[in-house]
Amino acid sequence: MTIRTRFAPSPTGYLHIGGARTALFSWLYARRHGGQFVLRIEDTDLERSTAESVNAILEGMTWLGLDYDEGPFYQTHRFDRYAEVIQKLLDEGKAYRCYCSKDRLDALREQQKADKQKPRYDGLCIDREDHPDDQPYVIRFRNPKSGQVIVNDMVRGKIVFKNTELDDLIIARSDGSPTYNLTVVVDDLDMKLTHVIRGDDHLNNTPRQINILQALGAEPPLYAHVPMILGADGKRLSKRHGAVGVMQYRDDGFLPEALLNYLVRLGWSHGDDEVFSIEQLVELFDLDAVNKSASTFSPDKLLWLNQHYIKTSTPEHIARHLSWHLGQRDIDPSGGPDILEVIKAQQERTKTLVEMADSSRIFYQDYVDFDDKAARKNLKPAAQPALARLAEVLADCDWQAGAIHATIEAIAAELDLKLGKVAQPLRVAVTGGAVSPPIDVTLELIGRERSLAGIQRALAYIEQRESSG
Repeated sequence: MTIRTRFAPSPTGYLHIGGARTALFSWLYARRHGGQFVLRIEDTDLERSTAESVNAILEGMTWLGLDYDEGPFYQTHRFDRYAEVIQKLLDEGKAYRCYCSKDRLDALREQQKADKQKPRYDGLCIDREDHPDDQPYVIRFRNPKSGQVIVNDMVRGKIVFKNTELDDLIIARSDGSPTYNLTVVVDDLDMKLTHVIRGDDHLNNTPRQINILQALGAEPPLYAHVPMILGADGKRLSKRHGAVGVMQYRDDGFLPEALLNYLVRLGWSHGDDEVFSIEQLVELFDLDAVNKSASTFSPDKLLWLNQHYIKTSTPEHIARHLSWHLGQRDIDPSGGPDILEVIKAQQERTKTLVEMADSSRIFYQDYVDFDDKAARKNLKPAAQPALARLAEVLADCDWQAGAIHATIEAIAAELDLKLGKVAQPLRVAVTGGAVSPPIDVTLELIGRERSLAGIQRALAYIEQRESSG
């Protein structure tokens, strides 16, 4: 048997964290077992589904590297197939038309609540034989009235549902459009899915879907319901916890593999290991190691992982993702030092690609003004002799980090100053601020001409401050 899994988002918003984790688990399970991963877009909610949301989902899947073997399939392209199945269920007496009005159903529900009963349809139309042409109707599935549905969940174990607890659910609305539980069943059947991995918020749908599949003479797939993701307050993860679309994490400077690594650990574990490559995950992932309990989302842990991946990834890999951020800031790396060298200089100290892009600006563009706090602290009259001597000696220095470092040390010794009293005014002079990679590497990357121009600008700043009192 070829393993076939799917990810089936509704395009009513962005690809969120919970959906991305479901997609990842389904993708990993298929890849681990040499199977196939299918992408399906469940866009039957015509009022809320948008092309922008579809694009956001596809963009998020691409950025995460979750490639699919088939699809994307769109449910709105399959309405004829759903109508065919609904008619088959009607013809075989496994579904029926319900003419009950909304007012009657509302009253029924209120009465059942008052009687402390579980609200459900009472079956008034189940054996109705008249079909008035002028009266709207929905189509309901004739759920078995006895017996039970056993779900051998691959995460939660055996779960039993009594058919007496299940409703005759609507499978076609009054306008003829199919409902979620019908379309999912038909799609899973037609796409020959063997495993359905999804959030546990779908667990109550599973016995209903199994009953429809059995009514169609089909063998249900195996189900795995993964626990929800919680915020730090123990409530379901939402926007108030900072839960945003997957692409927002791209915008905030996270590497996709850091987010994937973090997501897989929200509910799955392999001993005490925290960091996994994609290749390791494909080799190790299985559903029997997925936790039954909910996981808590930690932005700090995600940030830690991102810093680890920035520190340990190749400069070439980082450059591919950093380029987008540089473009957002109108930084053209072709007009300056090798971007790979700029990345190497910053990998050890950077937590996000946003930080790296912002701090890379000094290597490609002149700063507009000195940072006021850094200038006031470091560009004082006492720094003038060191800066003047640096301007003189660096003009003829071999322009590579080792020689630059030796020059700075020599001038500090010559003027009987601690190294920081020379290096820090020089850093502010050349970069405009108090923070950069090691000063010798910074100068080498910025280049001789711009570095000397910065020193002259700093000397002018000191002179102006002196003259103004």
